[in-house]
Amino acid sequence: MSGLTARTPPPGLPQLDPAWSRLVEVDGVGADAGHRRRWHCLDTGPVLAERGVTPVGTVLAVHGNPTWSYLWRRVVAESLERAARGGPAWRVVAVDQLEMGWSERTGTRRTLAQRVADLGAFTATLGLDGPVVTLGHDWGGVVSLGWAVDHRADLAGVALLNTAVHQPAGTPVPAVLRLAAARPVLETGTVTTTAFLDTTLALAHPALPAAVADAYRAPYRGADRRDGIGGFVADIPATPAHPSAPELDRVAAGVAALDVPALLQWGPRDPVFADRYLDDLADRLPHARVHRYEGAGHLVAEDAPYAPAVLDWLAEEVLPADGAPAAGAAATPGAAPDGAPSDDAAPAFEPLWARLDARADDDAPAVIGMTSDRPLVVSWRLLARRVREIATGLHAVGVRPGDRVALLVQPGPTLTALVYACLRLGAVVVVADAGLGVRGLSRAERGAQPRYVVGETRGLAAARALGWPGVRIAAEPLPAAARAALGVRHGLVDVADLGRGATLPPEPGPQDEAAVLFTSGSTGPAKGVVYTHAQLSAVRDALAAHFDVTPETGLVTGFAPFALLGPALGTRSATPRMDVSAPRTLTARAVAEAAAASDARIAFLSPAAILNVVATADALTDADRQALARLRTFLSTGAPVGEQLLASTAALMPNATAHTPYGMTECLLVTDVTLDGIRAAAAAPDAGVCVGEPVPEVQVRISALDADGAATGAPGTQAGVLGEVVVSAPHLKQRYDRLWLTDRAAERATGPGRWHRTGDVGHLDDAGRLWIEGRLAHVLTTADGPLAPVGPEQHVERVAAVRRAAVVGVGPAGVQQAVGVVELHAAPRRAGLADAGLADAVRAAAPVPLAAVLVVPAMPTDIRHNSKIDRTRLAAWADRVLTGGRVGRP
Repeated sequence: MSGLTARTPPPGLPQLDPAWSRLVEVDGVGADAGHRRRWHCLDTGPVLAERGVTPVGTVLAVHGNPTWSYLWRRVVAESLERAARGGPAWRVVAVDQLEMGWSERTGTRRTLAQRVADLGAFTATLGLDGPVVTLGHDWGGVVSLGWAVDHRADLAGVALLNTAVHQPAGTPVPAVLRLAAARPVLETGTVTTTAFLDTTLALAHPALPAAVADAYRAPYRGADRRDGIGGFVADIPATPAHPSAPELDRVAAGVAALDVPALLQWGPRDPVFADRYLDDLADRLPHARVHRYEGAGHLVAEDAPYAPAVLDWLAEEVLPADGAPAAGAAATPGAAPDGAPSDDAAPAFEPLWARLDARADDDAPAVIGMTSDRPLVVSWRLLARRVREIATGLHAVGVRPGDRVALLVQPGPTLTALVYACLRLGAVVVVADAGLGVRGLSRAERGAQPRYVVGETRGLAAARALGWPGVRIAAEPLPAAARAALGVRHGLVDVADLGRGATLPPEPGPQDEAAVLFTSGSTGPAKGVVYTHAQLSAVRDALAAHFDVTPETGLVTGFAPFALLGPALGTRSATPRMDVSAPRTLTARAVAEAAAASDARIAFLSPAAILNVVATADALTDADRQALARLRTFLSTGAPVGEQLLASTAALMPNATAHTPYGMTECLLVTDVTLDGIRAAAAAPDAGVCVGEPVPEVQVRISALDADGAATGAPGTQAGVLGEVVVSAPHLKQRYDRLWLTDRAAERATGPGRWHRTGDVGHLDDAGRLWIEGRLAHVLTTADGPLAPVGPEQHVERVAAVRRAAVVGVGPAGVQQAVGVVELHAAPRRAGLADAGLADAVRAAAPVPLAAVLVVPAMPTDIRHNSKIDRTRLAAWADRVLTGGRVGRP
């Protein structure tokens, strides 16, 4: 269909200033040669010129199908606002591609090559030259990248939202696009009706406001204006024989040669461009900054704050004002804070498998898995041989250095051998705790995009059912029918057989990536934390030095994160009988049995586990108690442990010093305090939980909170200042995986070297001890200033009837009121307002005024630790209850 000329959008479309619109006449190229074509675009150039502002460069934004330049209104507006505030002025030119938006309807069926040429003709007419940064979404991403490849001399950077430049091998074109492109459906679904348009707009999370959805529909009212939508779908190169396939291949190859700054922002809930397309782009642009917005989908420009991220990236990494290295860039490997040695400064790098190799001829026990029948004992000799065989076998079946390998195997000898085999090979181990639950685990696996998945039957079944990526390897023997049903390509036994007698590949280096470890997800979606080999080795060294681990120490590893450290530490380890996805299943007898089997001197237990250990102590035999009496060190880490519970646990291990180290997945050991240290701190007037002094080579700073509860103060060590805890250590993580914006926030205003903003709030005392007072997200912003919750909660928990307490804020920020929520020893049947007597007792105990006191049968907690109270959820529930809403349960 042709004959519909270009025009500007009608006035009144939300967030679209008519002053941004212009029409441009362009000499046609290719199939359009000899014709003049009229384009509509949004262009801030005239606005900047009117203000007397000279732009530092141009952002060339290209929409996909079936959107139009309206998609880019936020980056247009934000760029002008920043320029008005004196920031870098970027001209933004957002085109409506021909046949789309408000541009001309020419009736020409446009291939990908034609569209790339069209865009080149448009920019030539506009006189755009360098520096130009392309910004594209959907099929506009491919077109923008085609322009980038063809205009390398003018190109300063590339930015992309959900798109693709190549169909990953062995995967079909997304079902949504296959259906739309099917010949019987194509015309009806894309042109005759608004089905394709409506389906695309329905992909927003949350749903688009009606006025915004209508604005997207505005240029496509009538079949004669939707012909381009059908043409775009028809041009999807679903097979190598498609006319646009050669151009797509050309662009894909060209992208891999681009060395300009790159930014990839992604919505993982996209049924069209799934994470595998992000993985492909990240492989082609390995230097790209990547950020995945959990909860966002195909219309990530509507779902997430992409525009500020684009402009921050432009300012920091594309054209820094002073020409110096960008302030927001990732820290240079080896850089470290003042006073902390860098990875490169370490006297020698000892990889995690070094002590295993050193004991390769030792027949003494190395790893002991406690089963229901009898211990499964693996010697150092057998473990070292198995690690070599699996490493070389994995290499034989295609695993290469840098490939991600997800391990869905219960802690024990098999998992230990797999971890060390992958590390020795140079593969990147992906570890997501089963305690995340199916939904959290699925989110983690999809986000990490492993190339291979090694799992037991349960894990492989989940991977198959939930569509997790990766070549499947069965960790246990399976019948042929089961292998076929689970999509298993290899068996671990067969893999090891392939590796028998083969030569190990070269070792990875200290700065190579080693592992992606997922956080607990207790304060939002679990984040992948990337560690290098040097950083994992530094974790080992910090633990060995601080807790005096020797080859004769022996470990009981009842806490999953530490279950794999025995071989790295050069000492035997035993994993007690328990369901690792439910730490509360660990019993006192299981700990004792593991201690006896390994003759251990150190026990690692999770906070959630020790509650049941204490509760099941009556089942201990005399032999069990003797085994526990041989322990000299007991550690519980991962969440706060009260003095009374810690003392009860220590009573079962009478000769052990009880420790509760403070750390997080990003830095597994920060401070440490003993039971005696906790008792000594009890007399101090400080609020919060004392977690002790920093361990050697760790630095702790506090970034003070302002009146709005934001950590804006310069990190320092002044005693008594409430603020965000900021840490630095040789064993600090490298970065978050595909969460560039989260990385920037964690490193914001921390000074030179590698530092991490933990998100915890607290203070240092005069003795240099750290006190934790809650999470930054849980700080109340009252009329009297910021209030951290843990201190008031501790006072409330002194009320005899109260088992646990949470103090949360309700009302507008800045004038929030504190509300006490309590869980009682005698749990009520229903949640709601506390009775008058309890409320009076709680208020009398609290050091701050409480607007209300509520009771719940049980506190909502995180899945993994079963102990971290979800204050955000409680605050929303309390607000609902106190404003007359349905009570229900939090």
